[in-house]
Amino acid sequence: MLRFTTPNNHPGLPSPRRLVGFSLVEVLISIVVLSFGLLGVAGLQAASLKYGRIARQQSTAVSLARELADMMRGNPGAASLTSGNPYFGNFSGASIPAAGTATCLDIGSACTNGNTIATAQLTDWLVRVGQALPEARAVICEDSAPYNSSNGLPQWTCTASPSGNFTVVIKLGWTQETTDKIIQQASDTNARPFVILPVTPGDQP
Repeated sequence: MLRFTTPNNHPGLPSPRRLVGFSLVEVLISIVVLSFGLLGVAGLQAASLKYGRIARQQSTAVSLARELADMMRGNPGAASLTSGNPYFGNFSGASIPAAGTATCLDIGSACTNGNTIATAQLTDWLVRVGQALPEARAVICEDSAPYNSSNGLPQWTCTASPSGNFTVVIKLGWTQETTDKIIQQASDTNARPFVILPVTPGDQP
């Protein structure tokens, strides 16, 4: 804000009026300080968007895993098979079906038995997994050790369950940027699943 002052250097004599305001240096310093503040806000916004995306993908993956678990519980005859289980498999890349794959669950079609129902359910589920998660990988298997015994981290490797202790595990992973700014590819040998969901499909009828 500009203001005029009238210094009185010589009492009794009128003094010229001079203009007082902010100098150019003060203005430049203010701009620099404001710029640093705006950069900090922009960084926080970018981090918020990234972590929000990671949280949405995690939530979506958990919902998809629970959905498949419910389908398996609803079809225990097929889900409880220790050999030739139609739900089991290691799916990634080209092994995840593209959208629009026809199954016996389509209108006008009919599934003949529990195994064909399971195959149709898994196909439809994998389509949605591929659409929802970038470069997704899904493993459904019998597994008694879904976590590495040495470090406690989840692992893709499946270990057969002891006799009489049949446990199915659904594992999901996808490509994402971790919190330490590392892009983890689901196809990397050192990658690990982000979702581990044990399922007890029930006894065969």
